[in-house]
Amino acid sequence: MSEFCNDEVDKYTNDGTTDYRNNPAIKQETGTWKACPYILGNECCERLAYYGINTNLVNYLKIQMNENNVAAVNNVTNWSGTCYVTPLLGAFLADAYLGRYWTIATFSTIYVFGMTVLTLSASVNGLKPICDDKNACVPNGLQKAVFYTGLYLIALGTGGIKPCVSSFGADQFDDSDESEKKSKSSFFNWFYLSINIGALVAATVLVWIQTNVGWGWGFGIPAVAMALAVVSFFSGTRLYRKQRPGGSPLTRICQVIVASFRKVGVDVPKDKFDLYETEEEHESAVKGSRKLEHTEKLSFFDKAAVETLSDRKNGSKINTWRLCTVTQVEELKAIINLLPIWATGIIFSAVYSQMGTLFVLQGNTMNLHVIKSFEIPSATLSLFDTVSVIFWVPVYDKFIVPFARKYTGNKNGFTQLQRMAIGLVISILAMAIAGTLEMIRLNMVRENNYYEFKHVPLSIFWQVPQYFVIGCAEVFTFIGQLEFFYEQAPDAMRSLCSALSLTTAAFGNYLSTLLVSIVVHVSTRNGGPGWIPDNLNYGRLDYFFWLLAVLSVFNLGVYLLVAKWYTYKKALGTSE
Repeated sequence: MSEFCNDEVDKYTNDGTTDYRNNPAIKQETGTWKACPYILGNECCERLAYYGINTNLVNYLKIQMNENNVAAVNNVTNWSGTCYVTPLLGAFLADAYLGRYWTIATFSTIYVFGMTVLTLSASVNGLKPICDDKNACVPNGLQKAVFYTGLYLIALGTGGIKPCVSSFGADQFDDSDESEKKSKSSFFNWFYLSINIGALVAATVLVWIQTNVGWGWGFGIPAVAMALAVVSFFSGTRLYRKQRPGGSPLTRICQVIVASFRKVGVDVPKDKFDLYETEEEHESAVKGSRKLEHTEKLSFFDKAAVETLSDRKNGSKINTWRLCTVTQVEELKAIINLLPIWATGIIFSAVYSQMGTLFVLQGNTMNLHVIKSFEIPSATLSLFDTVSVIFWVPVYDKFIVPFARKYTGNKNGFTQLQRMAIGLVISILAMAIAGTLEMIRLNMVRENNYYEFKHVPLSIFWQVPQYFVIGCAEVFTFIGQLEFFYEQAPDAMRSLCSALSLTTAAFGNYLSTLLVSIVVHVSTRNGGPGWIPDNLNYGRLDYFFWLLAVLSVFNLGVYLLVAKWYTYKKALGTSE
């Protein structure tokens, strides 16, 4: 009889996931790598669509929207930032009400609609800007409104996809199964690889089409790619494992805070077993979510789990605004513990955002010829970032991890925090390379009086090292961040924590906008051209890159301090 019971237990996943009919997920029929191709295919096509817009957007704004350098750069970073803030909305809906599957499905529809509007704004007479024979365009108010409506509908649509797809993919692996858990770490590597395959096509084929064929085709193809992403996602429905939504995480967080302050005068017992928790062995009060072990840090919030006579209403019913479970308290602690690590990702994202803005403008001033009859669009150089990621992901997974494992004893080679630290160091090198190249370019301008030259006779391919090094930094920091925020999130807050990690990119873009605005204001106040004028030959763009390098060094020091302080979470019923 006991053997039969064990077989029944082994038949189903132990992490609370269900199948597409909302029945307990059967291990052999759902999830793992057999479900992942549909998720990775969705991500690849969606990222092709996103980068098909983002990679060359600064040039579209300069040429078609007739914006100057500073306005174009700031509009790109503001839009990119918004694309990484809206995931907070999508994550909340996924964790609280819809679940990740239906959130992805709903927001994908909005995304496709936004792509359609954007394509129409670049291809339909009356909606696309009118340009003269010299390619000087003057868009009217309606044309600007339609363009930015499509652009920000995309930002809204991506808000339901970004925080959910990586978490949804990781949900296909059961934490309580050691073999499946080991595969989860590899999933994040291959997930990021699929992102960059989409980005590679965008940076090569789509940028060339936008530059040489037309913006209508250049935006229309990404729209089709997004439609294919939706098809790919729905194709795997029968194989997916789904986590049930656990109710509003924000409500649970507020309950702990309110209960803690209500009991500000109550002493916390020395024995953690005297704190309130549900009676189930592993499952918490949030359906389908595992209990979390008590931790000693931030002990003030433990007051919310101290049971007093006034905590029960009508004799037996618990007032959840006065008494919370240990797991609920630990959810809040987990979020607070993540915030210092989260904050240190902002500078890195500001460095990364330069690829779509100032790196492109720097490239515009260089020799674009591959051969005499062919010029490469400056935005296409971002393909070397993508090539770098595509190169480093399998190298990291197949060579670096096994090598590091021999010395660290960690099954993943490095801890997630160590992996992110390595990426931060590499990002400093990327800014140093970019700054050095700009110094060389400006010296050439001064020595040869090239100030009015549109293109300095210095090959654009000298930019390849800075793109390639940033790609290497991504593999360490961004993938480590993806895995870290998923693993350290409570079960019922994983979409929210994934969205939290994405907001580092948002604030990185906004920080870049702020820095550019401050630098332009300060450097032009005496009437000079400033660091970033429309003609970069008169500017000091190298100073801006070195400023980012210095900020990155400071950021690394702060990161090392907060990483040393961090305590990894422990869920009951796992092998962590």
